[in-house]
Amino acid sequence: MSKSEHFLRYGAIINKLRNAREATFEEINDYLKREGDLKGYNLSVSKRTFQRDLDEIRSIFNVNIQFNFSRRVYYVEDDNEQTDVNNRMLEAFEMFNSLNVAGNLTQYIHFEKRKPHGMENFYGLLHAIKNRLLIRFVYHKFWEEESSIRIVEPYSLKEFDGRWYVYVKDMKDGKIKTFGLDRISDLEITKKRFIFPPEINVKEHFKNCFGIICPGKGDPEEVILSFIPVHGKYVKSYPIHESQEIINDNADELKIKLKLFITDDFVMELLSYGDMVKVISPKHLQVKMCNEYKGALGKY
Repeated sequence: MSKSEHFLRYGAIINKLRNAREATFEEINDYLKREGDLKGYNLSVSKRTFQRDLDEIRSIFNVNIQFNFSRRVYYVEDDNEQTDVNNRMLEAFEMFNSLNVAGNLTQYIHFEKRKPHGMENFYGLLHAIKNRLLIRFVYHKFWEEESSIRIVEPYSLKEFDGRWYVYVKDMKDGKIKTFGLDRISDLEITKKRFIFPPEINVKEHFKNCFGIICPGKGDPEEVILSFIPVHGKYVKSYPIHESQEIINDNADELKIKLKLFITDDFVMELLSYGDMVKVISPKHLQVKMCNEYKGALGKY
C-alpha cells in the first residue's frame, strides 16, 4: 500500500467522525470503501489496521479518536485549545490530497494569481517562537524606500486577511509590534534565548481587535451594524468578529452587535461593504464613515 493511500485513509477517517460526530467501525469502513471507489484507491481496512491508524492520526494530526465501549462507537475528543490548528491542518491536507489525486486540474480550478506571502520563513519563525530564540531579519515597509535590520523576540504568528504576521518585541525600542512575513527577508535564527514575558498573553491581546492593529490603551467599544437581508446571510455564516451577536434578524435587516477596538483595519472592512451596511452606533464611527465616503467621492 502506498503512502498516499495511508494519508487518504487517515483524512477520510477524520472527516467521517468530524461530520457524523460518532460512528461504529462498520460505518467508518463503509465510508472508507465509498471514498476509495471515488478516488481510485482501496481504503477499507481490518480492525487491527484501523487501531494502528488511530495511533498514526494521533501522532501526525494531534487528533485523538476515542472509543465509547457502552455504545460501541468512535468519536473525536475535542481539544478547544487545539481545534483551530487541527481544522486548518486538515483543511490544507484535504486540499493537498484532492489536488494530488485528481491530476492535471488547470481546466477545472482557477487560483488567484498572487505573489508568495512570506511562507518560506514560516517554519523557521515557528521554530524560533517555540524554542524562545531571538531572530534577526531585514524588514521593508511598504511606505518607506529603505529597509531596516530588526532584532526581535518572536512571541506568536497571526493570520489576517490571507497574510501572516509575526508578533514580537523589537529589541531596538522594547515595543510590541507585528511584522508582515511577506516583507521579511534574510531571516537569521540566533542561538540567544529569551524568557517569555509572563505579562504577555497574545490571545487576550488580539481578543478585542479586528486584524493586527491593537491600540495600546483605551477600552473596546460596542458597535451596532445593520446589514441588508441578502448580505446579512453572509455575515451570519462568516462572522466579522468573534464577539458578534445577532440583535435582530428579519426580512428588513440583520442587526448585529460587536465589541472591539475601532481601528483603521475595522473601518476599511466596513467600507468594503459599501451600501450594504449602516453604522447605527457609536456616533463617532458614523462620522468617520461619512468622512471616508465624502473623501472618496471627492476624487471623482
